[in-house]
Amino acid sequence: MRFAFVSGNPALDLVGTVESRGDEPADLLATPADLEQWVLECDELPDQATADIATFTSALRLREAIYQLALDRMRARRFAPASLAIVNNAAARPLPTVELSDAGVRLSGDLRCALAHVARSAITVLADHDACVKECGRPSCTRLYLDRSRGARRTWCGMEGCGNRVKAAAYRARRRAAGQGRGPKTNQASTTWEASSPE
Repeated sequence: MRFAFVSGNPALDLVGTVESRGDEPADLLATPADLEQWVLECDELPDQATADIATFTSALRLREAIYQLALDRMRARRFAPASLAIVNNAAARPLPTVELSDAGVRLSGDLRCALAHVARSAITVLADHDACVKECGRPSCTRLYLDRSRGARRTWCGMEGCGNRVKAAAYRARRRAAGQGRGPKTNQASTTWEASSPE
């Protein structure tokens, strides 16, 4: 699997296809084939969708519009009108067809249907004032995620990647702090014992 689906919402997972939004963004959707693969790997979308250049461009515009609206929501700002228009227009298109079979649920539809589902997922999460949307706390990761943890205390997007790294870094920091705190106390105790010991 090339892509990570850890954000808790397909719209936020689409935003996460830009791994870092710093000075040198790492965009995982460089070609229409990349977008086709992302749709294939996303459980909530049809398993086959062909992307031409026009639809690929629309998908990237939708991704950036969702990102802008998520930032607006997180920072308690009014939604950017241009981004609202992009998301609402995409959501107005037909959705994928859902079929039930002995093998489970099957989704079918073209890429525009898939993007309509993504847009509606964005609307659902961004309209929910109880939904806690956050940005990953790991400095090199800018992924957005839906925090459903108890007390909304989660600070990283996914456990396998950033979560493990954040916890490992915190563990190393605690070890360093404990080592630094223990050194002077040990020396002080030794000095006191030697001063009080009879020669």
